[in-house]
Parts: sequence; C-alpha cells; structure tokens
Amino acid sequence: MHSSYISRVHAALKDFLRDRGKLSEWPHHLTMARLVARALQLGRSALIQTGSPRFKYGLSYLTSALLCDRAVILVAPLAVGEELLQTLIPQLQTHLNTTKEIESGDRFPEGFQGILITSPESWLHSRLENNDHFPPDIPTLIDPADDLEEWARSCLTHRLRPEDWDALMLSFSSQDEAIRNARVKLTKSFFSRPKNPYECYLLDASDRAILSALFEELGLIPSDSPWGAFAEAIGKEKTRSLWVAIDRDRGQFTLHSTPIDVSSALQPIWDKQPVVFIGGFLDSEATAPIYRAQLGLGELTCLKFSPNRQNEHIRLYLPDRLPLPNTPEFRTVLMQQTLLLSRIGLDRTQAIAILIEDVPLQAQVGTALAAEFGSLVQVEKPNIPANGILVSGWEFWRSHQNLLPTPHLLIIATLPFPSLENPLVAARVAYHKRKHQDWFRYYLLPTALRELQRAVVPLRESQGIVALLDNRVNHRSYGRQILAALEPLARINYIDRAWFDNI
Repeated sequence: MHSSYISRVHAALKDFLRDRGKLSEWPHHLTMARLVARALQLGRSALIQTGSPRFKYGLSYLTSALLCDRAVILVAPLAVGEELLQTLIPQLQTHLNTTKEIESGDRFPEGFQGILITSPESWLHSRLENNDHFPPDIPTLIDPADDLEEWARSCLTHRLRPEDWDALMLSFSSQDEAIRNARVKLTKSFFSRPKNPYECYLLDASDRAILSALFEELGLIPSDSPWGAFAEAIGKEKTRSLWVAIDRDRGQFTLHSTPIDVSSALQPIWDKQPVVFIGGFLDSEATAPIYRAQLGLGELTCLKFSPNRQNEHIRLYLPDRLPLPNTPEFRTVLMQQTLLLSRIGLDRTQAIAILIEDVPLQAQVGTALAAEFGSLVQVEKPNIPANGILVSGWEFWRSHQNLLPTPHLLIIATLPFPSLENPLVAARVAYHKRKHQDWFRYYLLPTALRELQRAVVPLRESQGIVALLDNRVNHRSYGRQILAALEPLARINYIDRAWFDNI
C-alpha cells in the first residue's frame, strides 16, 4: 500500500457523500475513514467510539476496506453483515468502481484478497481455540464492538444441556444409576428454589458436591467433551460462575460454567492481527480505560466522537422531588408521571416508549395505560402502532429499537444498573470485591452509562424528550456522570407543554 492510499480514501468518500447529498449528514465521516485507513495501512490497532447508530458511520470504514489492497476481515453479527451486503457495500462498490471480492463465511478462503464478513462467534471461537480458520496478520474490523465482552463470555461458557445427560449415560452405561441419581438430586434442588425474574441460580455448595461426587465416580472423562470441560471448571468457582438456567414448564435445566473475567483469555489474541474496534458507546472516556481493561487491550489509538450539539441534543425532563426508586412511594408517583406524560405526548402522532425493568411493575403500568389508551399500549411487543405506547425492559428496547417507530418521548423509570438480584451480576460483584476493586465504578456504573447512551440515540435526530424519573441522578455523586453521558441536552425539572408542541 503506498502513501496515497489515505488520500484516495478521503477523496473517494468525500465525492460519494457529496454526490448523494450526505456530506453534512454525519460530520465525522472523513476523519473516521482516514483513521481506519491509517490503521489498515500501518497495521496498528485502533478504537473508535462513534456516538451514533451504525447506519450513520458504516460508509466510513467500508470505503477504507474496499480501497485497501489487502484482505480485510469484518466481524459483525449476521443481521449487520446481511444489511451491509444488501445496501451500503453495493452502493460503494458502484461508486468506487472497485471489483474487490466480498464473501461471508465462518473461515477464510485460501488465497482470498477481498473482504470476508464473519460472525463474532465464528471469529472468537477460532481465535480462542487457536485453530486455522482465520490466518494471522489479516487486518480485522469489529462492528459493533459494544457487546464484544459478552460475546467472548458466551464463547468461553461451558454448557451441559438435558441431552448431554442422556449422552453421558450411553458413554458410561455401567454407571447409569449414579448418573440418574445425581440428575434427580440436582433437579430437586433447582426446582425447589424460589422463583426469580431471571430463572437462573448460582450453584451452591451442595450442588457442587453432587457434581464432584459424580465426576469422582465416573473417573476419567475426555477433556474435549462437554462433561470434561465442566468437570475441570468445578474447582474454579473463584474465577468462573457455576450456574443453572431452568425451564419450569418442561422440568429441564441447563448447567453453565462462565468465566467472570475474560480479559486474560482475550489478551493473547489481540497480538495476532491489527484490530479496529468500532462501537457507539464503549467507555465514558476517550481512552476507554475500563473497556480496554475488560477486554485485555493494551495501548492503541483511541478516538471518540460526540453527538452534534446543534442538531443531536435531547430534551431532558429530570424532576428533582420524586421519591427514590427503593421507597414504597415510588411506584405510585411513577404511575402518575407516566399517565400525565402519556396524555400530553399522545397529542402527537409519534410513539412513546417507557422503560421499566421490574417485570411486575411493567405489567401494572401497561394495564393502567391500557385502561385509558386501549390497544395503543403494548408490553414488550415489537408490532406497535406509529403513535403507540411501548412498555418494555431495557434488553427488549436495545434489541428492537432500530425496528420500532422512533418515539418522540422516552420515559425511563430507573437507571439501568445491573440488578444485584440477578445471580450472575452478584457473582461478578463478588469477584470484584475479592480483588478489592471498586465494583460499582468498574462494572455497574459503566454498564448503566453505555445502556443509557444507546437508549436515547433514536431521539437525537428529532431532539426528542427523555423523561428520567430516577431521582438518584440529583442526589448521588455519580449523577454528574449520568448527565455527562446524556450530553448534549437541554434540561428542565418541570413539564413544559411547549416542548411537545415544538418537536
């Protein structure tokens, strides 16, 4: 690659954007394209926080990849890869007059010099297992990198499903009674536990003792089998979460062994190739210290873009005299505020979204709203009218927000801190405590900040209204970080009907 490569990327993308009237649509296209091109040219890793949804910035890195005279791997979820193959890539190929090959698959074709689009699962499994599906030294783009830690954790999780018990009895037929007895004991233990919203539980000492006794009786188990991998994890509860997910309707359970920290497993793979990490919101700081620590990343070039203050700000309604979420009065006030805001908001023809993580409270708010607004109200259903009201939890909103009508009003009941009632969250907190780390500022707060920033992205285009009803923002030391994460914004502590009229 010669020195004019970066200049060609800049000129070609500028011409494409001007030709389609998109030059001012996202002001960072050219800067991002140059940084990606530089990373591909020099073979140096980089981390880019775009502060924007993917449809805005995808042109930037794709132009650099298409004009690169080397092979490039793009790691993206299947839905993202399909979207790029059907829309942005053909448009750019036509304009750039490039015939660079584009393929998708779970391994790198021999001698291939184009762009290979592969899934995070395929790429991570290959790198973590040290197989040869993807050769070293091929520049790799990961988009979006926001969920990379959880993808890695999922890849490194060992699972024992119901069918694995049947396979074990076939392999150890002479000890099928011991296997059956262990399964019965565990079933009784798991299904006697009180219900929780997550339907998962950490294994206690008695559960681990049942499994340890079974493994001791079975003797040598092949390490490459699901049972062998799980047997090795039994004695590592300080670094791995041993937990069970149960299906009460079917009376079945699946055992899991999940690493709490994935940085040590990931660290060796970053030296195998230059990687450009691209995401909307990876860390509250430009240098991404927490994100890099969680992924085992060393020093690399970091760049963080912020939403445009002129046309991408939100209007934040943050009342300052509401009861705190952990008080008995909060539920009543939340219901009052939600009804009042919905009445005002439904004077318009756009949707309203209400984020409530507490499942019983979701149902109560949904019922109260449905009594007044009828079928316009839907609880965690993707098909809502253009002027409907969606009541959902954070995960549902994150998964569906690009497919739902863009709301002009987003009501947030409480800040999206991971719940300590979730056994997996509790295990991660206990891990940080054992290491004498500030578990709130290292884990809970960064997770909430990323979730908040993602949630409000759809409203920035229209300067929509975000009603944040969690008074901890006003009274806790971390409130300033919450507000900083939501910038740019205009903020008031009372309901201004003019806001709704002027959207």
